[in-house]
Amino acid sequence: MMRNRILGGLFGVAVGDALGGTTEFMSEAEIRRKYGWLEEIVGGGVWQLEAGEITDDTAMTIAVAKGILRNPQDPIEAIGEYFMEWKATHPKDIGNIIRTVFGLYDGSWTEAARKAGMLLGGKTAGNGTLMRCLPVALAYGDAAFMEEVTRRQSEMTHEDPLAAEACLIYNRIAARLLEGEQLTAAIRAEITRTRYEELLNRAAPLSPPDGFVVHTMEWVVHHLLTAESFGDVVQRAANKGGDSDTIGAIAGGLAGIYWGYDGIPSKYTDKILMRHDLIELGESLLALRESERQ
Repeated sequence: MMRNRILGGLFGVAVGDALGGTTEFMSEAEIRRKYGWLEEIVGGGVWQLEAGEITDDTAMTIAVAKGILRNPQDPIEAIGEYFMEWKATHPKDIGNIIRTVFGLYDGSWTEAARKAGMLLGGKTAGNGTLMRCLPVALAYGDAAFMEEVTRRQSEMTHEDPLAAEACLIYNRIAARLLEGEQLTAAIRAEITRTRYEELLNRAAPLSPPDGFVVHTMEWVVHHLLTAESFGDVVQRAANKGGDSDTIGAIAGGLAGIYWGYDGIPSKYTDKILMRHDLIELGESLLALRESERQ
């Protein structure tokens, strides 16, 4: 059961990313005109993706997972090494905050994030840490350590506490889902008495589906609370447009844990180009999580 959930989480990120990558930066009206209702992974879009190709959301999620697996007790430096390896491949899509931090990195992630904050006028509350944080919850069953690593991986690139706050709420929900809690109950438990509490009324957020981490989290929570299946979650994100690949990846990660790998339609999982890498990563994260318990 845990294997099904961990693989579901990883594939949920990748599917939401690959589906939403087609409609990133488009408006709902543009999407309707071009695709009607997009529900298949077809590639294209602003990045001219192959069908099933992932973007920075999944790539950085994989880097976090690999860093954890290389040094589970203190993974931050290893995560950073995988970030820089990925940057060296000249990916199509790197978010502005992360690109800035990469350019400033000189041996200290904290210092690079601080300098980037100054350079960007304090605007470092993007969703680039939320999109990649799920492997921390998948790897660690110990809540306190999971939360420490979640916060630290966020602060590597985004100094704004709003980014870390969203990652912590998100991974706490993930931890509950990994233990078998119901989706709505897990979300309610973790967003009550937070800035996201009003989303429990299921009304659509008034915010745009953009890269500001608070807006992103609002749409993620809304899609999860109102959808009836995994496919429904990622399709809603993709058809909303805006930062659709990232919102789809983040919402898809939690939906994937909840519905499990077996609950993700095979038309999605079979299409992901790096599916074999994700399966291997999932098996390794499962082994690490189980070794913790012994």
